[in-house]
Amino acid sequence: MLKSVTDEELIAAASALVGLYQPSGNCVSGTVASALRTRSGRIYTGICVDTACSMGFCAEHAAVAEMLKAHEAEVETIVAVSADAGIIAPCGRCRELLWQVHPSNRATRVIISSDRTVTLAELLPEPWQS
Repeated sequence: MLKSVTDEELIAAASALVGLYQPSGNCVSGTVASALRTRSGRIYTGICVDTACSMGFCAEHAAVAEMLKAHEAEVETIVAVSADAGIIAPCGRCRELLWQVHPSNRATRVIISSDRTVTLAELLPEPWQS
């Protein structure tokens, strides 16, 4: 049985990954990090990648990709942490990605501050497609 991870531990896991890394003049990464807990209790993390020609991706996308590699799709809780702003809500693209990955993710708990969570359905009441 997996150890239950608290929201605070999930926030700490994302916060530990935040940090600017600039591998080239055209690429910056790590200014936002994300951690998610699946329905099975596993934790997956990711960092953002920003490139000069806009081919980057969000930290939540990286965490979702890690989850999918492990053949999981149901997200129980997710958080994103910015180097500048602390805990932040996922952008619209990330909200839509979570929504489309699995129908149960509509109930995903999204941590939007240290003392507040909302469901994905509350953040994205009108998805691109049902």
